[in-house]
Amino acid sequence: MTEPMAEKTAERPVAAPRAMARRDIRAVVVKFFRELTLVPVIVVLLIAGALVNPVFFTTSNLINVAEGGAALGMVVVAESLILLTGKFDISLQGTFGLAPLLGAWLIAPKASEGLGTQFSPWIGLLIVLVVGLAVGTINGILVVKANFNAFIFTLAMSILLTGLQLGWLGGSTVYNLPEVFIYLGAQSWFGIPVAIWVTVATFAAAALFLRYHRVGRAMYAIGGNLEAARAAGIQVDRIRIGVFMVASVLAAVAGLMQAGRVTAVTAGQGSNLIFGVFAAAVIGGISLEGGRGRMVGALTGVILLSLVTNILTLSNISSTWIDAVDGAIILIALGLAKLIGSERA
Repeated sequence: MTEPMAEKTAERPVAAPRAMARRDIRAVVVKFFRELTLVPVIVVLLIAGALVNPVFFTTSNLINVAEGGAALGMVVVAESLILLTGKFDISLQGTFGLAPLLGAWLIAPKASEGLGTQFSPWIGLLIVLVVGLAVGTINGILVVKANFNAFIFTLAMSILLTGLQLGWLGGSTVYNLPEVFIYLGAQSWFGIPVAIWVTVATFAAAALFLRYHRVGRAMYAIGGNLEAARAAGIQVDRIRIGVFMVASVLAAVAGLMQAGRVTAVTAGQGSNLIFGVFAAAVIGGISLEGGRGRMVGALTGVILLSLVTNILTLSNISSTWIDAVDGAIILIALGLAKLIGSERA
């Protein structure tokens, strides 16, 4: 009687880790599929696009869809990083417009609405990054350290940055830009625009950083439970300010992509961009409360919105309906998330 009991007792420590391992595997699988819940919707859109117009499934059109979503995707990465820490930044769209405009104005000739200094295009690129870094630093310090309300402050900053563009050039367009300045949006590698390569690489880098780097994991902790993160010794303020800075630089690079795509910079560029950014982030599963969401989900949100825009265009539906469709998509996504009991809402 003693030996069988001893054998059962010996089996328990082995069985328990196996059961825990199976539960962990199931949790990972469930989380993986939860991040890809938009994939069936994207498949339906692909079918709908093919039915709407036979041009939809051509290589050139699909590349055009991806290229059109590249700049949006960069800003979605930027906004998602901030949202994960429990904050948000509406002024990214202002940086998206102002940074490339200032860089282009400094290097373009007077005949092209520039300053006429004929500076090196590399100086213009440096100015784009510096503007992004400066705006992000100001936002981060005043929102995090001075405890300004993130919504009100970044909204005011967005209005300021957009107003500077319109007041400065009066709605003019800076054109005839050097090839180096518009390289990200105008050139291709192996038949695929550089902007697509850069955006995909940015999504991948952000996903790996959040999953494997200690600062990335700390960002989830900060957004999930701020006080617990502080108690654990995480440098909350430093990380949040750093995220604001990185996000603003990414928005400036995204503006550079858009400038290269159209080979010019117009004052007020990206004035309605933030609506699409929040739409993609929310339907992609990034929580507005912080601490939840993955980059793969945000990427599917960008793909979905880009497909919707392309299908509307191929259907000859006015572009004025795109914002309405984006808003409807957000409401439907939130409703479905609430219905299935997901915390993603």
